[in-house]
Formats: sequence, C-alpha cells, structure tokens
Amino acid sequence: MAGHKMHQEISLRIILESPLTGVDFGIQKGSGSKYETIQKQRSGSTDLCFDLKISFKESKTGLPDFSGPLVQGPLSERFIYVDIGTCAGQLDSLWSRRLKIPLRDISFETIELLLADSSLILETRVPGTAKDGGPNCATVKPFPGWYLISKA
Repeated sequence: MAGHKMHQEISLRIILESPLTGVDFGIQKGSGSKYETIQKQRSGSTDLCFDLKISFKESKTGLPDFSGPLVQGPLSERFIYVDIGTCAGQLDSLWSRRLKIPLRDISFETIELLLADSSLILETRVPGTAKDGGPNCATVKPFPGWYLISKA
C-alpha cells in the first residue's frame, strides 16, 4: 500500500454477543491511570454495539500501524480495550475486567476495500460472557477476526 504515509481513519464495529446483564461496558480512551470510558452501555437482553474510528499509517515493516486514543499496545500487537464493570466506572459492579480486541488481523488489502467503499464497516463479533459465567475478559480466544460488512 505504498504512498499511504499519512494518517487515515477506518471505521470499526465491535459487537459483544449476549453479555452478562446489568454490567457496564465501554471503549477505553487513553491508557494508564488517565483513561476514560466512552460509549458506555449497560448490558441487557441484547448484544452491545460499539462503532469507532481509529487512525492508521504504514509501519516500517509494511504492515498497518494503528493509532489514536482508542488504540492500545505495542506495534505488532495493537488492540482496543473494552472496559467492564468497575473498569468502566460502574462502582457497584462485582466485575473489574477488560477485554482485548486484537487489531493484528486487519490487512492493507482489507483497509483498501474499506476506504474505497464508504458503505462498508469492519466488524467483529465476540462473546460477551466468559466460560466462568462472568464478562468475557483478557484477549478474545478464539478471536473470530474482522469482516467487511455493509453499515446498513
């Protein structure tokens, strides 16, 4: 993808399927102790949906280098954090977790398709509940990957 040195944005959608009810979920903006949770939603009987934009440029390795206040982690392992329970500011929650949504599977080929057609968005669907019955946390396993879908 030569020539894409400047920062451009892509649209992502994260769907949390059947999350534990009554728990706050949100996207982490910033890192360390100075982060905030945006798009906070309390889970009910439906899937939760988060739409966000992240920046990217070409890294020295030729792979996409994702950046911006929502992107966490080192170059080869960038991810988005979903804050859960007390991590999302729900002080009375039993849960204090974060869910890592990996960005490593997004190729320039996929990005080019996304940039060429404004009706598309890159979506991933991940389980909202873990095997222990609590909110899913740590790195999503197995991670289903990202898929181009129509925004409609």
